[in-house]
Amino acid sequence: MTFDWPGLMRLGLRGLGLAPETFWALTPAELMVMLGKDGAGAPLGRARLEELAQAFPDARRPDPAIRSDEE
Repeated sequence: MTFDWPGLMRLGLRGLGLAPETFWALTPAELMVMLGKDGAGAPLGRARLEELAQAFPDARRPDPAIRSDEE
């Protein structure tokens, strides 16, 4: 894998405003994440969130502060 170091330096130092020592302390993977190039997919949309909420509903847990009359 080759890197365009001058281009990356411009993005890191000018674009992100990193100090040189901070830029050089980053791994290429960390720099890519900071630049939004982490390879992640699209963010979760509202429709998909609703599908997941229906498929995996939150289980209600009894509140220990509320006592039932059965005790």
